[in-house]
Amino acid sequence: MQSPNSLATAQRSKVSEQTSSSAVPRTRKATVLLVMVLGLMTAMGPLATDMYLPAFPQITEALGTAEAQVQLTLTAMMLGLSLGQLVIGPMSDAWGRRGPLLVGGAVFTVTSVLCVFVPNVTVFIVLRFVQGVSGAAGAVIARAVVRDLFKGDSAVRFFSRLALVMMLAPLLAPLLGAQLLLVGPWQLSFWVLAVMAALSFVVTLLWLPESLPVVERRRQGPLALLVTVGRLARQPRFVGPVLTLGLSFGMLFTYVSAFSFVSQHEFGVSPQLYAWLFAVNSLGLMVGTQTNGLLVGRVETLRRLGAGLTLALVSVVVLSVLAVSGVASLWMVVGLLAVMMFSVGFIMPNATVTALDGQPVSVAGTASALMGALQFALGGGVAALAGLTPSGQASLLSMAVVMVGAAGLSLVAFVWAVRAKSRGDSLPV
Repeated sequence: MQSPNSLATAQRSKVSEQTSSSAVPRTRKATVLLVMVLGLMTAMGPLATDMYLPAFPQITEALGTAEAQVQLTLTAMMLGLSLGQLVIGPMSDAWGRRGPLLVGGAVFTVTSVLCVFVPNVTVFIVLRFVQGVSGAAGAVIARAVVRDLFKGDSAVRFFSRLALVMMLAPLLAPLLGAQLLLVGPWQLSFWVLAVMAALSFVVTLLWLPESLPVVERRRQGPLALLVTVGRLARQPRFVGPVLTLGLSFGMLFTYVSAFSFVSQHEFGVSPQLYAWLFAVNSLGLMVGTQTNGLLVGRVETLRRLGAGLTLALVSVVVLSVLAVSGVASLWMVVGLLAVMMFSVGFIMPNATVTALDGQPVSVAGTASALMGALQFALGGGVAALAGLTPSGQASLLSMAVVMVGAAGLSLVAFVWAVRAKSRGDSLPV
């Protein structure tokens, strides 16, 4: 005879399964709509990160500050994205996905407008941090929604479709930002960002259903939350893929934060040409994500992830050799960076699914928050290392060396995770 607790647990599981299955998109049209909504809200972070990159030299001059200070506006947003996910992820586990997402979207829109009127770089840095905190809602909740609705190869396929939409942001944002510089000052980028953030808020309000059933919500006090975080942190099969993802993002973000200065100062390109070069590399990322999606069901997830990590390391090692030897041309650099971005298209979806797939839905938001927090913290921290040169300015060599270190450590974390999986090292949450 089952105990009352057993019966309650069984009933809760049954209700959860029924509710969750009803939330899964059953038609191609519903799936496409979900991809578009999640893609738009997830794209706000890359848009805020990339749209103003071509204007870095102009912002430096307009605010009367140093290049390193302007780079800190990017780092501040990354740190905001990191810390915001630690708060918003658990909130979404407790109150559902829609509420925190809508609040974050509203704050993001307001801070985008305030960035237009910054009097100095210090205020700019603070506002970008707040913008990052609010923008974390889209980053963390989108992953949790996918975890609510999909598992295994289905999740990988969905992440690959989502990446196709989401990657349009880094592809188009610098191009748009560079063109806006031809018709107005750098602040115009933030007006456009505010309008797009408002549109994302409306789309989410109208078309994104709640994906976390009430029965699956878990309200945790600080102590219970720390216990959950502690259990997740003691799972090598979770921590390994998270470190792999975070360090790979550090490699990627080093390129994002440094290449504007490197291309314009070392190779003498214009902001508009820089934007086109950035778009070419972002296209490599899109091709990578879609190639990864085509291989789902044919090649094992860990094999796809390992191949992406290996290709990334090889490409940045070659880049560093060219930088040290002093024979790197602009097109050599762009080609190698495109290969690196192609490999990231394999790393991101496979590492994300590998980390989240073994977690119950009730802690998906918290697990996603830990993943995203470490991802953006490493992204901002690792990228800042490229500017630690005697001149205080990132160079091709410093950028390449930092990327090699991040790629190598990412591969080490992956090997550790694979060995942990083979040993069956995991703890229930």
